[in-house]
Amino acid sequence: MRVSQPKPFFFKTGPRAVLLLHGFTGNSADVRMLGRFLETNGYTSIAPHYAGHGVAPEKLVGTGPVDWWKDVEQAYDTLIEEGYTEIAVAGLSLGGVFSLKLGYTKPVKGIVTMCAPMTMKTTDLMYQGVLKYARDYKQYEGKSEELIEEEMKVFQEKPMDSLADLRALVADVKAHVDHVYAPLFVVQGRLDTVIDINSANIIYDHSESIDKHIKWYENSGHVITLDKEKKQLHEDVFTFLESLDWSV
Repeated sequence: MRVSQPKPFFFKTGPRAVLLLHGFTGNSADVRMLGRFLETNGYTSIAPHYAGHGVAPEKLVGTGPVDWWKDVEQAYDTLIEEGYTEIAVAGLSLGGVFSLKLGYTKPVKGIVTMCAPMTMKTTDLMYQGVLKYARDYKQYEGKSEELIEEEMKVFQEKPMDSLADLRALVADVKAHVDHVYAPLFVVQGRLDTVIDINSANIIYDHSESIDKHIKWYENSGHVITLDKEKKQLHEDVFTFLESLDWSV
C-alpha cells in the first residue's frame, strides 16, 4: 500500500513569519491547521520535519536531538534567506523545547510553547512511545498484524540510543529558561498525560520575559493543536502574535 506521507510546509503570505515546530515522533500535520489559520490572517509560516520524522520508524532510531536541532536552525535560516527579518516561533511538545532554545540563541519576536516538557520520563518509558509510533505507522501503512509483529521484533533489536540525549536536551533547556527575554505565551492542556503539566509553570515562572502569559486549556490533552479546543488555541496564538512589536 502506498502511503501519502505528511510533508514540511512553507505558507508564504505576509512579511511576518512564524516558525512552527512539531513534537517528538510527530510531524508537520501537528501544526498544519495552525499554519493554515495563520495564513488566512496574513502570517507566513514554515514547518520543517526533524530528521527521521514523518517517515518510516526505522529511520528515526538512528537520529537524535543534534540532528533535529539542525533542522530547526535550517528552517529559521530559510526564513532569513527568504527575506523575513522578524520571526516568531511556536512549538508543540519537543517543538516547544526547541522554541525556548531558539529564544535564547536567535533573535525572535515572540515564543509560544504548547505542552512543552521541562522534565522527561525514563528512557524506557520514552522508548515505549517510540514503539507505539512504529506500530501506529505500520498500521497506517495497511500492513497485516502478522507482518507488523514480525517487523516490530526486528525493530526492537535496534535500540534508540539518542533518547538519553533527548533527556539531556530538555534538562539543558530547562536550565536556560531564565535566558529567555522575548514575549512568551505558555499553552498547556489540563488533560495532558504525556508530560508533567507543571512544566508550564516552570517555563512561565523561570523565564525573564516581561511580557508573558500562561493559559490552561481545561478540555485538551497533549497534542493540543489537534484537540477539542484547537479553534480557541488558534485565536489565542493569533491574538498573542498581534500583540507583538512588529515593524512590518
